[in-house]
Amino acid sequence: MDITRSTVPGIGVLHDCVTRSGEEFRVLVDRSGERQLFVYASPESHAVLATVVLDGDEADQLADILHSLPIPDRVADLERRIAELDVREDPMNRSAGPRWPS
Repeated sequence: MDITRSTVPGIGVLHDCVTRSGEEFRVLVDRSGERQLFVYASPESHAVLATVVLDGDEADQLADILHSLPIPDRVADLERRIAELDVREDPMNRSAGPRWPS
């Protein structure tokens, strides 16, 4: 997806998004944190088909749905990776004592 970011003075930040298939939408994040999602009728038209207004927490929920891996799955993956770390290889782990080459 191609995303162009621009500042709208006094209002917020506008993100113009174009998907691989050429569909366009915009996300306006205003200074209060409210998000407005603008969906266009067609790539050739600049007519807004729909506007969706989201508060910050709603935007977070939508982002979690749209993310390729939901937050609980990402946390579980991080926990698994941490469990796999070998503490003895941590150079700051003083309790492991000096490691001499074999």
